[in-house]
Amino acid sequence: MGKDYYKILGVDKGVDDEALKKAYRKLALKWHPDRHQGDKDKESAEIKFKEISEAFEVLSDKNKRQIYDMYGEEGLKGGAPPPDAGASFAGGFPAGFNFPGGGGTTFTFSSSDGRGFNPSDPNTIFSQFFKGFGDTDDDFTSAFPGGFRGFGSKSKMSSGFGDFGDFGSDIFNRQRGSDGVSEVKHSLPLSLEEIYKGTTKKLKVKRKLIDSASGKVVQTDKVLEITVRPGMKAGSKFRFPNSGDELPNGETQDVVVTLEEKPHPVYTRDGDNLHITLQISLLEALVGFKKTIQTLDGRNLVITNTSVISPGQEQRFAKEGMPTKDPIKKGDLVVKYNVLFPAKLSEAQKSQLQNIL
Repeated sequence: MGKDYYKILGVDKGVDDEALKKAYRKLALKWHPDRHQGDKDKESAEIKFKEISEAFEVLSDKNKRQIYDMYGEEGLKGGAPPPDAGASFAGGFPAGFNFPGGGGTTFTFSSSDGRGFNPSDPNTIFSQFFKGFGDTDDDFTSAFPGGFRGFGSKSKMSSGFGDFGDFGSDIFNRQRGSDGVSEVKHSLPLSLEEIYKGTTKKLKVKRKLIDSASGKVVQTDKVLEITVRPGMKAGSKFRFPNSGDELPNGETQDVVVTLEEKPHPVYTRDGDNLHITLQISLLEALVGFKKTIQTLDGRNLVITNTSVISPGQEQRFAKEGMPTKDPIKKGDLVVKYNVLFPAKLSEAQKSQLQNIL
């Protein structure tokens, strides 16, 4: 009979798909080699982890499970035909059977010689089973409290496991967009002047690809061109499909670039409006003033006021704010006045003010 896959997963022979997934999930997290320290413990965990993956791969597939139930491990790996295959499978069953994984994922195994069952890489099974779990998977987080290092990045599995190199936490810490596509995030910080005028930027990002010939992970650079419309708001996103890392499951991540606004020394933005604080003296607040400020597009804007201004008072200038999608519309400029009072007055000055006021 060889290995008892049911016993390895701790399930009964009539186990259904959901219970099978729960059993694999629990044991795979428990026996993942990255959770075990010391050469001896890690080696034992690798063996156990490989057995768990193999058992799950077989029992999750209807065809392989039927063959295993009838012929055992030897019959399965020796190429015994499926029970309902008849003479057409006399030379062994064909490669390419699929079995369902976590979250509706489909796993595929193949045999190099066209005969029998060769267990898939346990790393691939693990990564595909947990893909899309997100940052809210408490079981996964508690299993790797120090952060998941990634397969093969700091420890080589001695049981013939594949090496995913530097994929590391990219496989598991990646985000997914609302459409379920795996994505890697970057930011594009721009000055308020650049956003005001609009600009085109080139962003070089590093990506990991799997070499088709060697199967190894190679790192390359990709240049993304980002066109920022005048007046775009911080938080605007630019999506570049299939421009990120190529994952072991064959999926290629999207790159999502988020526009960020750098702090400005003079202006602050509120939607389409711009705000500025202008310092004026007590005399200017009482008798009026004329001042010139520089706008974000480099113009000189003259501001005058001849009325009495209270501390904190605001004055609005229409269409001197940020551009909008409509080329003929702009936000407003809101000027807030900060009145600077003198630190002290002489007795003569006080007397003069009393007479005036």
